[in-house]
Amino acid sequence: MSHVFHRVLTRELPRAVRADGVWIEDEDGRRYLDGAGGAVVVNVGHGDRALVDAMTAQSAAIPYVHGTMFTTEVLEAYAEDLAHILPMDEPRIYPVSGGSEAVETALKLARAYHLARGDEERTIVFGRRSSYHGNTLGALDLGGKETLRRPYAPWLGRFEHVEEAYEYRCRLPEHPAGCGAALASALESAIVEAGAENVAAFVAEPVAGATLAAAVPADDYWPSVAEVCRRHGVLLVADEVMTGFGRTGRWFGVDHWGIRPDVLTAGKGSTSGYFPFGFAACSGEVFEIVRSGGFVHGFTWSHNGVGAAVAHAALRRLREDDLVEASARRGERLLKELAGALEERRVVGDVRGLGLMVGVELVSDRETKAPFPRSEQITERVVAASREAGLLLYSSTGHVGGDGDLVMLGPPFVISDEECDLVVERTASAIASVE
Repeated sequence: MSHVFHRVLTRELPRAVRADGVWIEDEDGRRYLDGAGGAVVVNVGHGDRALVDAMTAQSAAIPYVHGTMFTTEVLEAYAEDLAHILPMDEPRIYPVSGGSEAVETALKLARAYHLARGDEERTIVFGRRSSYHGNTLGALDLGGKETLRRPYAPWLGRFEHVEEAYEYRCRLPEHPAGCGAALASALESAIVEAGAENVAAFVAEPVAGATLAAAVPADDYWPSVAEVCRRHGVLLVADEVMTGFGRTGRWFGVDHWGIRPDVLTAGKGSTSGYFPFGFAACSGEVFEIVRSGGFVHGFTWSHNGVGAAVAHAALRRLREDDLVEASARRGERLLKELAGALEERRVVGDVRGLGLMVGVELVSDRETKAPFPRSEQITERVVAASREAGLLLYSSTGHVGGDGDLVMLGPPFVISDEECDLVVERTASAIASVE
């Protein structure tokens, strides 16, 4: 009997014993192609000695100091190197233990910024419907996926939500023309209705990840949204926890549209899953204003040197091996080949993505885009079939009024062309078996 409270309560989990590149092996010797990079986390691949050695060396030198008492050379060096790729001027990073903490930090940063400016009434934060920003209460409240919020609804309700950028199911009458500008206009209307003087920030993922499976917005979306936020003095927060560090084929998702947010959150790929680490970054302008008023915030494990050492090793690996470019190149190939392989599958409504962040939406009717009822458990059956065939996929459900099925691919950037072919073959086979 296990004494672990596992994340999966409906089946027994195999025990992983080793991993290398894009492969994970369990104790029975079965090998699984990690087509999802865990939870779209593993960018540089499993078993990279440079990251392990960085972790070992820093743990031996200084495993832990409190962030109010010391900084460390390894943290300062990482921040200096990272600053050159962050899409903001004179950035400052606040390191934490992962994405949810990074989002909580960003929310408090936005509040501290407006307090320091004397705008105490700016308390409203807008997120988007069908979004995901983490599972701590603040991050969960900011997110807009109802099935995740529902059990904790009595504890939520402080944040507002606007329409998501979801091209496949866009409800705008002018679709596909001008969708981005129309959604930005809707955001502006919500800000004006709330009173712009009361709004602190707008938070969104550059490409919607866990809840909408790589839903890429229209090209005019982010420039239009950024302009609205600037005009009303609302901080623009880019949640790059999933999209950051090359996942979309650029260093950060907002780079595709030349956007420079006020605050940016990161996690997952920052250390490629080797160590719990993330951060909230802000522009130098935001930092100077917050510093003038103070920042009441902190975690025991924030500003951790071991995490910074691993993150720096991951950053060097991404840069030296051109893995961001590899993500763009192999992602384009994967998307094209997967779309072709699934073209005749009547349960596949959409295949979409950017870089090595690819999603498949499953529907009961292609013409009407009608979702399967949740009782059919379509996603679970596809994921189980792919797992049985030795492929790991990432899943999401319940995005269409509680119904709806999505699977997502996000393999490590070191995946080979042959391994990409295997991902396509096994994904198509799993979907066909359920169909």
